[in-house]
Amino acid sequence: MADAARKLHLRITTPENVKYDEDAEMVIMRCITGDMGILADHEATSAILDYGVLRIINGEEERRMAVFGGLAQVGDNKVTILANDAQWPEDIDMAFVEAERERMMRRSQENLDDLTIQRDQVHMRRTLVQMEVSTFPLISRTDRSEN
Repeated sequence: MADAARKLHLRITTPENVKYDEDAEMVIMRCITGDMGILADHEATSAILDYGVLRIINGEEERRMAVFGGLAQVGDNKVTILANDAQWPEDIDMAFVEAERERMMRRSQENLDDLTIQRDQVHMRRTLVQMEVSTFPLISRTDRSEN
């Protein structure tokens, strides 16, 4: 029988609370330089997180979380993420997110100053990440292979 997959400890914290504090086989996070995958025994590193989807893989299951910037520290089989904000799919109010996306689309047609346009673009990125994550409450790899 094969050995169980090696795990690392993942802790995700926001200014409000701890979002996750458990072991995982693999973590994939969106950094400002692109996606970074972390397995057990990964070399020590730090990364600046971008707005994006964080994937937590354990065996045949995968959870996804929307993360909105922050820092990640990797070392000694631990990943510590200090996120500006993070949301599980079940915490996302899709009616609100869709209304915000529509509002941003309408505003993009207006003649706005550069700073307002940049703020709106960041806000639109947030809504798009929320929309993507909300479609993935829990994924089983066996469920994926059947489709």
